[in-house]
Amino acid sequence: MKRSLLVPFYEHPADRPEGWAALIAAAPALHGVVLNPADGAGEAPDPAFAEAAERLRAAGVRILGYADTAYGRRPHAEVVADLLRHRDWYGADGAFLDQVATAPDALPHYRRLAVAARTAGAATLVLNHGTHPDDGYAELADLLVTFEGPWDTYRALDLPAAPHHCHLVYAAPPGFRPATEIHCAVPGTGAHPWGTLPHGIAEPAR
Repeated sequence: MKRSLLVPFYEHPADRPEGWAALIAAAPALHGVVLNPADGAGEAPDPAFAEAAERLRAAGVRILGYADTAYGRRPHAEVVADLLRHRDWYGADGAFLDQVATAPDALPHYRRLAVAARTAGAATLVLNHGTHPDDGYAELADLLVTFEGPWDTYRALDLPAAPHHCHLVYAAPPGFRPATEIHCAVPGTGAHPWGTLPHGIAEPAR
């Protein structure tokens, strides 16, 4: 089974243990899981997330620590502190930087963040632009999320799908697969679509 699913599952393991169990059981299909305890690593370790992370690691799954960059407005030190906490508290071996700028003038800021993420132990670095960025970002990371949004918007676009691109699509119908090799399509809608498991991983009964 090809490891093609990059999954942002933004649910607390104590609230959705069955969902996390289903995710871990799908380990052979997972490119990685984005760990996001508190819009970042939080202020203190969360035992439930630590246990989930340990189970993911035991199953051979990459763990990507979530850090918001606020399109370049969040201070460098705060982003790096998030990444170090993910590493130290949850054993994250990758980083998922969210709300990443797209313009070339922000490249120096993100170049510094990329160096810091690698220094902090991120073997895999994902930049989530949500749309297509300047080409210079490709040299900074392993993956660029060049689309994040609903299926209705996605199906109307003719997006490029390079090997280093990832598309994250919500409100997607069953069986739908985005154009990129590494991707995620979930049925969730509204303000919290990433609280649902991707198509291809059955949602356990609650």
